[in-house]
Amino acid sequence: MSRLTRFLPDRFTLLLITTVIIASLVPAHGQGIVVFGWITNLAVAALFFLHGARLSRDAIVAGITHWRLHATIFSATFIMFPVLGLALKPLLEPLVTPELYLGILFLCCLPATVQSAIAFTSMARGNVPAAVCSASASSLLGIFLTPLLVGTVIAQAASAPISFDAVGKIMLQLLLPFVLGQLLRPWIGAWVTKRKAMLKWVDQGSILLVVYTAFSEAVNEGLWQKTPVPALLGLVVCCVVILALALIGSQLLGKLFGFNLPDRITLLFCGSKKSLASGIPMAQVIFAGQAVGAIVLPLMLFHQIQLMVCAVLASRYAKRPEGEDE
Repeated sequence: MSRLTRFLPDRFTLLLITTVIIASLVPAHGQGIVVFGWITNLAVAALFFLHGARLSRDAIVAGITHWRLHATIFSATFIMFPVLGLALKPLLEPLVTPELYLGILFLCCLPATVQSAIAFTSMARGNVPAAVCSASASSLLGIFLTPLLVGTVIAQAASAPISFDAVGKIMLQLLLPFVLGQLLRPWIGAWVTKRKAMLKWVDQGSILLVVYTAFSEAVNEGLWQKTPVPALLGLVVCCVVILALALIGSQLLGKLFGFNLPDRITLLFCGSKKSLASGIPMAQVIFAGQAVGAIVLPLMLFHQIQLMVCAVLASRYAKRPEGEDE
């Protein structure tokens, strides 16, 4: 049974699927969209405020001396992925709709995950301090780099230019609450840390609100009528291909730079993952006024596939003998 459960969606993924179904059957309309939009903006601001209050400054600077590993991870996240999205255009674009390909390019520009990257690194007996430092820094860098990459990559590949004003919007809606959380951390940090279980619902609730609002707007604009079943199946193929190449590329980079096995494990799990928690709120800001539902669909699918594949990889690494770290 334990082998089977690795491949089953987790509870939050099931909630995401349920939210998409509800938005498809009972989408918000008219003034309801406006109300949900305001609620969503406040929830996202609260989400990044709590991230700022929770993230230890020690975690940000921990392992900073291992700059070669961090530089390699950031290169995989912010260079290798966008290059894959662009280079594979002749292969990927015919398999999906233009909106879904736009979503594929968007996910390629996102920062890495934080919690799952650290959890899988720990499970696989990798370099956990480096994973904490790298994943945390990636989340911060993504606030600046993702809108810039989206504007550059999409303008080049999809003929759909994105205004670089998105950087200012990201800073106002995401970075400002994060900085406020960091400034207030000496007073509220301990309170926030003690309530991780409760605040997890704030994280997930914020994402579910964004998903419902985004898909409501997309359904109202005919998302499912414009997205045939072959395109959805093609999207699965696209996500699998990108993840496979990212995993192989991360492994090759680790061997090329001569990292030991714990460092290569950290590179594998931090350099090949993309953040759903950061990506969906960013999409809401960057693609304001567009069909965000179709744009975040590739990210939601990629998220589940990466969790299943990385769970298997982490389990295999965990079974290695203690003496095989070098």
